[in-house]
Amino acid sequence: MNDYLHNTIPNLKPFNFERHHDSHFINQQWVLVNGISDKKAVYTFRKDNILEIKRNDAVIKTTWSINILNIFSIETEDGLITVKAYFKDDDILVLNHQDKQEFALYINTTNYEDELNSIEDIQAFLKEKYKKKVSTIIYDHEFYYISESEEFGPNTVEELSEKVNNEEISAYCFVRDVNEDSYAKRLRIIDLMQEL
Repeated sequence: MNDYLHNTIPNLKPFNFERHHDSHFINQQWVLVNGISDKKAVYTFRKDNILEIKRNDAVIKTTWSINILNIFSIETEDGLITVKAYFKDDDILVLNHQDKQEFALYINTTNYEDELNSIEDIQAFLKEKYKKKVSTIIYDHEFYYISESEEFGPNTVEELSEKVNNEEISAYCFVRDVNEDSYAKRLRIIDLMQEL
């Protein structure tokens, strides 16, 4: 069943109690993505093993617990379920049902100002989140570039952009991240500049 989850959502990090419990999990407002078009539900896991589920204006209080293998037991309307927790990143939580090929996907909206009430809201949230992440990563990274069959660098995107603006190099020169061995991704300076 683990393969099903990891094939559907790659690059998940298992819940790590020391890293995630206090700072990323407890008292955070997790909006359930599954079924949001029908009914919005916000889950808040409290320290005292109370799980608050808010739907519309109603709040349901139930229980949850965790064992040493990071397997969670959650009391739901359907009875006791067992799930394993994963993070896609700090704001995306996945609870994988241990008895079925099902998982629940949650987005942390604790520090997000806009409401998530629909699939369109979720798409806008994710687009903005990853756009910021890509810009930050690209801005901080350094890249090598090829010009006239010779490799130069490393340079930041800002430095590469300046070279293009000064017409020292073409915006269509291929680049590679300093951590990559080849130019196989066929990324160009202009591609990096568009992400800033």
